[in-house]
Amino acid sequence: MSTNGLRTGRGKRLAASTAGIAAVALTLAACGGGDSGVGGGGDEPPAAAEECPCEIRFAWWGSDTRHESTQQIIDAFQAENPDITVVPDFTDWDGYWDKLATSVAAGDTPDVITQEERYISDYATKNVLADMSELDIDTSKVDDGVLAGGQIDGAQYGIPTGINAYALVADPEIFADAGVDVPDDTTWTWEDYVTTANAVSEGAGEGVWGTQDYGFNEAGLNVLARQRGETLYTPDGELGVSEETVADFFQVSLDLMENGGQPDAARTVEYQAAGPEGSLLGTNQGAMGVWWTNQLGALTDSSGHELELLRLPGESAGERTGMYFKPAMFYSVSADTAYPEASAKFVDFLLNSQEAADIMLTDRGLPANTEVREGILGDLSPTDQKVADFMADIEDEIVDTPPVPPHGSAEMADIMERVNTEVLFERITPEEAATQFIDEVNAAIGG
Repeated sequence: MSTNGLRTGRGKRLAASTAGIAAVALTLAACGGGDSGVGGGGDEPPAAAEECPCEIRFAWWGSDTRHESTQQIIDAFQAENPDITVVPDFTDWDGYWDKLATSVAAGDTPDVITQEERYISDYATKNVLADMSELDIDTSKVDDGVLAGGQIDGAQYGIPTGINAYALVADPEIFADAGVDVPDDTTWTWEDYVTTANAVSEGAGEGVWGTQDYGFNEAGLNVLARQRGETLYTPDGELGVSEETVADFFQVSLDLMENGGQPDAARTVEYQAAGPEGSLLGTNQGAMGVWWTNQLGALTDSSGHELELLRLPGESAGERTGMYFKPAMFYSVSADTAYPEASAKFVDFLLNSQEAADIMLTDRGLPANTEVREGILGDLSPTDQKVADFMADIEDEIVDTPPVPPHGSAEMADIMERVNTEVLFERITPEEAATQFIDEVNAAIGG
């Protein structure tokens, strides 16, 4: 993957919950955006040069730990830029999207907005977000493919904070107890995955399973589709996965349940709702599970075991590799901000400051800026170091970044959970599930 970025120097500009999304659909309809001329498709002339001292608002979600570290970063930025005051605006994930939609509808959009891939299209298509190619932000140390995760129709509506990968997490201790070798992740297939999980369940005995069901997250389907030369979404915002691939994806879970490789449907639904801490891996009741790389720490802490990251099955067996680097989240700038230069300066600091990276570490993913990423490696915990090493190991195998999910894709999580549950309880077949899945997703994205 290229690391040239989209800008070569400081003097050049960068080139080119269901409740939450329901609120966006209802409240953004009345929102035009783009009045400042920063971006978003308005015809107004560019805003006059701004004057500071000025005040900008930064919105994000997260835990108390993230709030504390982000405030430290804000303090560091303000020490370098005493004429810019950054006002924190934070909440937890569940309340974030409703709060943001309400603020936008009221004409009180935060100047700098934290975005997520399922929502960024909804805000971009309503002219809420600035095209950041018009702002002075240095992205020369961010990989082109990673930057593409925030691009829609050639415009840069979000700059990635950091990267994650969807990977297989394994517990070598449970493998050893079961008398089964940890698989070679450079060669194993999806059939090997099922066989291995079944063997672990048999060898480990009652109350321990080979793996946890993977069918609740569309990222796994996206990887399988990419391995077959398909994609979950096309660059044009349409569904790009075939019914055959969707059916095969759901069939894996049935094959695992049939031979005991994963728990029965009722237990599976309970484990899914329990998060990393209550998962099979987190409670020492399973040898494998598919998780985002930034969840390795929570899984390790809960299990008390040394866990390992593996490539997903099928990476060497298909038309191409399917794994990809997902932007953990994005920094976006309001199209209506009265202070685009100050907002851009703050985003530039978040992205490129070594001091900011030293405070943030991997809290917003492994830093997207490869230079500051290198600078934090010596400060990482052993678990985060495993993540960094794994990401470096697979980097040359990553072909590209999937297109930004289209408008309406925030409904995907609910669709996936509902359809997968129906399959697990065998109320519908994988083939029926594929038809239902495609129909529901097409209705959600207008396909």
